[in-house]
Formats: sequence, structure tokens, C-alpha cells
Amino acid sequence: MTTLDSTVDYDVLIPNNVALASDARVRRGLERWHPGYIDWWMDMGPDGFQTSDVYLRTAVRVESKGADKWAVFDYVKMPDYRWGILLAPQDPDRKIPFGRHVGEPAWQEVPGEYRAMLRRLIVIQGDTEPASVEQQRFLGKTAPSLYDMRNLFQVNVEEGRHLWAMVYLLQKYFGRDGREEAGELLRRRSGSDDAPRMLGAFNEETPDWLSFFLFTFFTDRDGRMQLESLAQSGFDPLSRTCRFMLTEEAFHMFVGETGVTRIVQRTCEAMREAGIDDPTDVEAVRALGVIDLPTIQKKVNLHYSLTLDLFGSELSTNSANFFNAGLKGRFREHRLDDDHRLHKATYGIPEPSNGAWKTVEHPALNALNARLRDDFTGDCSLGVGRWNKTIRQAGVDFEITLPHVAFHRQIGVYRDLHATPDGEIVPEDEWTRRRHEWLPDDGDRAFIESLMNPEFRPGHYASWIAEPRIRINHKPGDFEWVKLAEA
Repeated sequence: MTTLDSTVDYDVLIPNNVALASDARVRRGLERWHPGYIDWWMDMGPDGFQTSDVYLRTAVRVESKGADKWAVFDYVKMPDYRWGILLAPQDPDRKIPFGRHVGEPAWQEVPGEYRAMLRRLIVIQGDTEPASVEQQRFLGKTAPSLYDMRNLFQVNVEEGRHLWAMVYLLQKYFGRDGREEAGELLRRRSGSDDAPRMLGAFNEETPDWLSFFLFTFFTDRDGRMQLESLAQSGFDPLSRTCRFMLTEEAFHMFVGETGVTRIVQRTCEAMREAGIDDPTDVEAVRALGVIDLPTIQKKVNLHYSLTLDLFGSELSTNSANFFNAGLKGRFREHRLDDDHRLHKATYGIPEPSNGAWKTVEHPALNALNARLRDDFTGDCSLGVGRWNKTIRQAGVDFEITLPHVAFHRQIGVYRDLHATPDGEIVPEDEWTRRRHEWLPDDGDRAFIESLMNPEFRPGHYASWIAEPRIRINHKPGDFEWVKLAEA
């Protein structure tokens, strides 16, 4: 493998920039945890490809230096991947940017009064990282190309590195409690009846590649929003950890957005080649071996609504307490022009009123989840707009939209409502009768599954997805992204 930069410590098992070599207690704790992690990876990581050489990006530093980059690319077997612990550079003059402690020096140690709250934030974030790997473990077997397989595995190993980052914080700053929590992160399993993952969306299946691309577009974007909020934390080690994680998270969203773009592009190309003008003629479009746009819309409705639930209840005392304590801020808190305390501020939340929607003002401290969710929606809209640009450029009359915030919600102020994607409140029996219009049904799932046939020849792609316009690290079209091990 490529020789790594000397600023990363390879004197110990775990590459890092946190001086593990001089922190014997934490190093021993992580080295004891490592075998359990490898056991988990072999058991729950990408199934069938652990001995394959994969062209992966490995983080080697937190900043680029001249011509040097923060990561290197090379072939590596995934169990041998260097899951390192890398934090953004420390600013010795950094101040807490929000809450009751705004303007005070950032904490380098855990403040005793907030110990339990801070540990919970770290554990919840840590739990999402292995969960997504578990959800995606079988996708490699149906990859539409070696390029897409490589991108899946890159996402997987980086989610593993993010787990390492959270486990380091637990081991470094929370003693025995932290070590126990680190063990629990390896015990829980996505979808388990006995020990499920902590957040609902991370117990759902990711059964096909359209689901994977929408997961990385929506759910990893939620991850970005949460990391941005935690990057504002007054607890400086958490802030620095999340700031570097955001560097890698950007690639995960790239995979999702470009993946859906390529599916949409191929569908429109196939329609044009076959002379089909009506995108709602589902049977005719499916006969071309591509995914029809109405089914893509249904899948968008599903994944978007599931991801909205990850933000929690729109009105939350816990979020207010996290903010007041200086532990978790708002999205890009440092760019907001207010007092960063929110004592008298309000925030509007749409609520049903006499058959219409009315914006009701609530204390901004209690509505922090709603605000973060709205920031998320605005960011998603940009990507959806790019999908629609691809559709327009192909001359197809169809527009993908995000459903109303109240549609298909299981958590928060909308959970007992039966709203259509357009925001119309309807009786429960009508919603149930019409749900197949808005969400994938068994027939939709079966059709998508029928397309999930692997394409493992270098430079070739499945019939339902277009070739990428830009490839990773400027490699040629027939590059062997994954060297498949002999059976």
C-alpha cells in the first residue's frame, strides 16, 4: 500500500493524530475493542467480498499540504482497511458559540453537569454508523457495475471509520461507561428483534440499489445535518471529530445524488429511443428494462418521509436542553445572525387548521428539530432540482417532488395525521386505500428486484443505470475498481 504521511502515527495499531502512542489507557482500550470490531465487520460487513482488492480512499491527514492530499487511493482488502482516528486541528482560542455558555472557552474535558447528555449524543451518532453498513451488506452481490460496487464499499468503510471516531471519544472521555457503550455499539444489529439500532430508519432494509442511492441522498444528508450541528458543540473534541467526518460525508451524498441522476438519465434515454412520450405508461417503460419515473417518485416519498422522522419530534425539550447546555447547535450556527441564546425567539411550524395549513409560532428553543428539518428539506430540494433538470433536458414531461412534511410520518406532531403527498388531510380508510399511489407496493418492489442483476465486467453497466460522467480519481472507463477474488 502507498506509504502514508509521517504526521499520522503508525507506531501503534490504529492510525491517528490524537497521540495514541502516549495515551496508554485509551490505546489499550481501543486495541481490546478492535478484535470485536473486526469480528463484527466480518459478520455484518459486505457479504462475499472481504477478500477482494478494492480501490479505496484512505484518510491520512486532516489538511492538504501543498500538492499532498488528505487521502490516498490504493487497492486494499476491506478487513485490512486503516480505520483511523483523525480530528480537525484544534483552535486554542475557540469559544462556545451558543447556549447559556456562549462566549466561554470551549471545553477540552467533559463538563460534569452535562456528562450524561453528552454521552447520549455521542452514542446515538455512533449507533448510526455501523447500522448503515448492516443495512447494505448484501448489495455488493447485485451491483450494477464495479464502479458502483467500489463506491458502496467506500461508503461502508468510512461509516466504519466514523464508528471508530465515536468510540475513541467514549473511551477517552467516559471511562468505564464509555467502554461499555462502545461494546454495545457492536452488539446491536439493524432490524434485530432483541437488540435493534436506536433510530427507526436504521432498522429498515436497503433491498436494492435505488434504495441505496436514496438512502445516501436523504439519510446521509440527515447525517450531514446532525454532524454540522455537533460540529458546533462546546465540547471541542466532539466538534473537531465531526468537522473532519463532514469531509468524508460529502462523498456519501455525492454517491446518492449522482446515482439517482444516472437512473433518471437512463430511463429518459430508453424512453426516447423507444419513442415513448408518456412517463406514466408504467408497463411500457418497464418493458425497456429501466425504472419508470412514477416508481422513482414513490421511492422518493418513502425515503424522504422516513428520514424526516430521524430529526425527532418537531417540538423537543431534549433539543432545547442540548442547545442551552452548549452541546449541540443549529445547522451552521456560526453563520447565523442572532443572540445564539434564543430566549425570546420563535419559529413557525405548519399545523392543520380547518382543512388548511397554518404556520404556528413556537419558542425557537423547543422547535430546534423543526428548524434543522427545514434546513434539510431546503438542501434536498437543490439535489431534486438537478434530477428534474436531467428530465427536462431529455424532453420528458415529469417532475420529481418532495412530499409534504406531514406525509407518512411516524414521529412528531404529524404522526396521527393522514396526509397525502400534496398535504391534503384525508380519512384513514382513504389513505390506506390509496397508499399504493404514493408508496412502493409489492409489485413495485418485485419489479425493481427483477432488475438487480450484477454487472461485474469492467467498463460495463446494468441496463437501468447510465455510465457516470465523472469517475473517482479520474480513472478510465474500463478501470477495474474491484478485483474480485476467485470463488
